[in-house]
Amino acid sequence: MNLFEIILLAIALGIDCFVAAFSHGIIFEKNRIKNSVMLAMTMGLFQGLMPVFGCGGAAVLYKYINNFSHWLVFAIFFLLGLKFIFEAFLQKEHGISCIDFKCLIGMGIATSIDAFAAGVSIGLSNRAILIPAIIIGFVSFIMSLCGFWSGNCLRKFPSRHLEILGGLILIGLAVKSLYQ
Repeated sequence: MNLFEIILLAIALGIDCFVAAFSHGIIFEKNRIKNSVMLAMTMGLFQGLMPVFGCGGAAVLYKYINNFSHWLVFAIFFLLGLKFIFEAFLQKEHGISCIDFKCLIGMGIATSIDAFAAGVSIGLSNRAILIPAIIIGFVSFIMSLCGFWSGNCLRKFPSRHLEILGGLILIGLAVKSLYQ
């Protein structure tokens, strides 16, 4: 993956963070700065660490699946893309949001499962993970802040379109992986 593709991947993965933070931005009226920074730091940290864990797991498997790893990369990115698009059309619960430690950890894990799978794909591509992980974490941090404050300001932004765009980016990366 080149730098442009890593940035596209980071944006696609950061969309979950943006949407989750957006929903918190709509709800919170007090302690907004503290809540937005805590949320963004958690999202960025988890999004940055999970690809490393995924890549580490892929490194163990790589010698066994080297001959067809490009198909696995394709499948993971393609399925993640479809998942993003599918979830864009699901009804989402709206309720009182929490920002306590358990909630932050739960949201960090939930939004970074896709980053773990992306790390597996990067590992199967036999690429270094440090720079992509840093970029993914940083972009997720920024997108979380932007999502929180956008939600706070706009209140009715159609997050479905962002999830569809993220899915299409991942599907595009999947198709590209077949031509490397």
